[in-house]
Amino acid sequence: MHFHMHISTMNKPLKITAYAACRFFIMLAALSHVTSAHASLGGDSASVEADRLHMKVKHAARQTPSSTGSYTVHETTLPTGTLVRQYVSRAGVVFAVTWSGSFMPNLRQLLGPHFDTMVARQARQEHAGHRSVSQHEADLVIESGGHPRSFAGRAYLPGALPAGVAEKDIQ
Repeated sequence: MHFHMHISTMNKPLKITAYAACRFFIMLAALSHVTSAHASLGGDSASVEADRLHMKVKHAARQTPSSTGSYTVHETTLPTGTLVRQYVSRAGVVFAVTWSGSFMPNLRQLLGPHFDTMVARQARQEHAGHRSVSQHEADLVIESGGHPRSFAGRAYLPGALPAGVAEKDIQ
C-alpha cells in the first residue's frame, strides 16, 4: 500500500518565518538576561555611570573628548572583555553606543527603550532570527553582527547627532 502526502508550499514559508522569528526572540532573550534597564541610548550622561554599575564594571569609564569638542566617548571594558563605547553630546545626551569583543553586551541595558523598538522591527524583517541586525530608520540605526568570540555593533540616534558628527565617526 502506498500513501501520498501533499504539503502545501504556501504553508512552508510561514513555518520558516515563524521558526526564524522564534529563534530570534530566544537569541535576544539569552543576550539580554537582565530584567531592568537604564536609559542609555537617548538617556543622559548619568546613565553611562548607571550602566557601568549595572554591568558590574569596577573601573570608571575612560572619557575621551572628540577632536571637535562636540561630544565625549565613555569607554568601558566589561568583565567579559567586551569594549563598549558610549557617545555623549555636549548637551549630555547619549546619542550612540558601540561594542566589540568576544561576548555580546547586554543590549537591553545599552539600548534602553530602543531595545524593544529593535526587537519589533527585527521581527518584521524577512530574515528574522539571523545573527546580524541591520536597521536603518530615520529615528534609529542599529548594526550588529558576528559569531561567538567575535561580536561588533553600533546603534545611534540620527536626530541626536551633534552638529558636524557623521555616522563614520561612530566606531
